[in-house]
Amino acid sequence: MSVPHRVAVLALDGVVALDLGTPAQVLGAARADDRTPLYAVATCTPGGQPIRSSAGFQVLPDHGLELLGSADTVIVPGIHSGSPLHEGTVAAEVARALRTAYDRGARVMSICTGAFVLAAAGLLDGRPATTHWAYASRFRRLHPGVRLDPDVLFVDDGRVLTSAGVAAGIDLCLHVVRTDHGSAVANRAARRCVVPPWRDGGQAQYIERPVPRGAENGTAATREWAQQRLHEPVALREMAAHARMSVRTFTRHFRSETGLSPAQWLLQQRTEHARVLLETTDLSVDRIARDSGFGTTAALRQHFHARVGVSPTAYRRTFRRPSPAAPAVAVVDLGVVVPGRPGMSQSSTATTA
Repeated sequence: MSVPHRVAVLALDGVVALDLGTPAQVLGAARADDRTPLYAVATCTPGGQPIRSSAGFQVLPDHGLELLGSADTVIVPGIHSGSPLHEGTVAAEVARALRTAYDRGARVMSICTGAFVLAAAGLLDGRPATTHWAYASRFRRLHPGVRLDPDVLFVDDGRVLTSAGVAAGIDLCLHVVRTDHGSAVANRAARRCVVPPWRDGGQAQYIERPVPRGAENGTAATREWAQQRLHEPVALREMAAHARMSVRTFTRHFRSETGLSPAQWLLQQRTEHARVLLETTDLSVDRIARDSGFGTTAALRQHFHARVGVSPTAYRRTFRRPSPAAPAVAVVDLGVVVPGRPGMSQSSTATTA
């Protein structure tokens, strides 16, 4: 039996409770075909001492910083307080332990504001990275040498990986499982955790912005208009005209509000509409291709496989909902393969076109 990949979660005072539990939950759900755990996750703190969490309880770890000396992967969850967040510094023993782990070949990751800890330890200098969008300005001020991208869900820069805020840690951990063991294992882990195996778009869709006072100031009405016309060709120029904006202004507003370009959003809506039709109707795949705006079966097959990972026919066989008169049938886990990486690898974007 192979030894599970050893993961050390380094918790510091003020640790974000969800971030702290994410690695053990998501990586712990990754199993081989014979149900053997693929990761062994343990938690440590400086000196093995209790620390406070952001949720009003204390964390009593089983290990001190020595755990980092044998870990294959080190993960730093986000924090809501402390010198890394406010002064851009970290205790010398913590910085030394992180750098030593990296220098001997360990993979180092952060979730949310844990990126402040990696940056304070000098592990992000000159690298692309991300963190919670609400802390982007502070991060840039404290660490101008880091190539921060606050628009993506995570950044994979080889042996150093960072994620956006809170739930984006789930996306990052699933990405790691997918990279280490393939899409089938990652998708099974996602199902076990009852989360989507990947998410389109980046942080832009979650950033707080003033709500437009009138429909003429935003794109919501145009999006609703376009959704009623998915079976028709919908051109960018038509969408801009409906919103009473120039194409350039409309595109800027649209991306600001949705995190996607109009073309990416339309493709997403067409694919989702096709999924609903495949699950809930007996329409032919050719008819579904026309009704969802892809035009031809070949176009539907190409885009559906690129976004969902299987052909429309295979998807229907797996997820077709039985009619009321038919007996209930359990959904079979086929280990759907999702192509590519759903976050950011090197300098690629977080969205899927």
